[in-house]
Amino acid sequence: MSFKIAFIGAGSIGFTRTLLRDLLSVSEFAQVEIAFTDISEQNLRMVTELCQRDVEENGLAIQLTATLDRRQALKDARYIFSVVRIGGLEAFEQDISIPLMYGIDQCVGDTLGPGGIMYGQRGIQEMLAICKDIREVAEPNCLLLNYANPMAMLTWACNTYGGVNTVGLCHGVQGGHRQIANVFDLDKKEIDIVCAGINHQTWYIQIKHRGQDLTRSLLEAFEQHPEYRQTEKVRIDMLKRFGYYSTESNGHLSEYVPWYRKRADEIIDWIDLGTWINGETGGYLRVCTEGRNWFKEDFPNWMKEPAFVYGDNERGEEHGSYIIEALETGRVYRGHFNRINNGAIANLPDDCVIEAPGYVDRNGIHMALVGELPLGCAAVCNTSIQVQRLAVKAAITGDDQLLRQAFMMDPLTGAVCTPPEIWQLVDDLLIAQEKWLPQYEKSIKEAKERRKKEPRLETKMSNGAARVKTKTIEELKENRLEAIKNAQAADKAVDRPAY
Repeated sequence: MSFKIAFIGAGSIGFTRTLLRDLLSVSEFAQVEIAFTDISEQNLRMVTELCQRDVEENGLAIQLTATLDRRQALKDARYIFSVVRIGGLEAFEQDISIPLMYGIDQCVGDTLGPGGIMYGQRGIQEMLAICKDIREVAEPNCLLLNYANPMAMLTWACNTYGGVNTVGLCHGVQGGHRQIANVFDLDKKEIDIVCAGINHQTWYIQIKHRGQDLTRSLLEAFEQHPEYRQTEKVRIDMLKRFGYYSTESNGHLSEYVPWYRKRADEIIDWIDLGTWINGETGGYLRVCTEGRNWFKEDFPNWMKEPAFVYGDNERGEEHGSYIIEALETGRVYRGHFNRINNGAIANLPDDCVIEAPGYVDRNGIHMALVGELPLGCAAVCNTSIQVQRLAVKAAITGDDQLLRQAFMMDPLTGAVCTPPEIWQLVDDLLIAQEKWLPQYEKSIKEAKERRKKEPRLETKMSNGAARVKTKTIEELKENRLEAIKNAQAADKAVDRPAY
């Protein structure tokens, strides 16, 4: 088979290298064309060199192409992976630190909350530009496989406003599936699940083992598990009160709802610091910063390490390669995908992006008809969907009133801040991120004027309730294997030990 696959944001070592391994483990794909593009020449060069070494040591004749010219990379592509982070770590740091001045303590900040909303404002504008390029130069009817966050917002924008067939892909369902198997002391392959909702708020609404329904046994199993009863306190509490387990990690979930991070002195009661994803303040920012710094520092040694091995036994659980394999070969693949609802989940809006079961074959991606979510689960999702809707429309139009309303409706922001504080917070974030927000030119000018003329509400310098110091290069050298593992992982939270 010969067709073209492009990677946008290919300088992301974690996703690019592992997704490429998964793709080229499919024997029929030995002659595909691969193109990488990124805005960082250095990152692109390093990732391309490493991946090309992997390709050659696996005996493949594929010559990777790398270019800073996005349209050149996209030209004639049938499949396009997006792994971009618009604004990079610089904007990410602002997403965490500026809201902290207002008492909003985020663990991740890439889906909801101030961080997720602003990440969406930066990302949607660029994704629309990417969609324009795709429509003009890619293969007709190409598929965009989006791994970038905020997953639901970007996938919503690309499908509805970008005119590009887009599927959003995340490994959250697989991670929770592993945990459920663990608490029942079973192999993951023996546990069959139905999981539905929205990205990062998807619910395991049916869990079966050999036909026996285990859904109602899950709470007791988690409460008795020696590790998870310490590391997953928020998820277990939500399971207790809503009746169903959520896909997302303790730290992620804690920032999507108004109850667990609203009081700084109580946050520590709901989290632990065994690993960042359990709830650490700015945890994902820290591990991403350490990973990027380490990759740049240690890259020459990476080229001396054994290459990735391509083969069926080495493929990961990311959906992307399996979707392309199913579309091209007809081998049916079942997974959980982010797509426009269109009635699949009856009590969520038709136009929103859901995460739900689907299967793929030569004829395309087909979403299952889920029916209605349990009422409480649907209510949690619907609250988040309204934030997403406001944020997406704000990013498209540059309407800062809609942006402020998204902040007002955000559960954690609303639990912590008053309306005047939210208005000032939005001003601060718009001004700080001006270079990534061209659609807000007028609003940013007005925000600067307000900052000059109007008295400011008091803010505070806060490092957060559970901040862990970012390791220096010298500190990372003390455990090189762990540093490498973090830097090259797409899922940076597979291992979640208790503190």
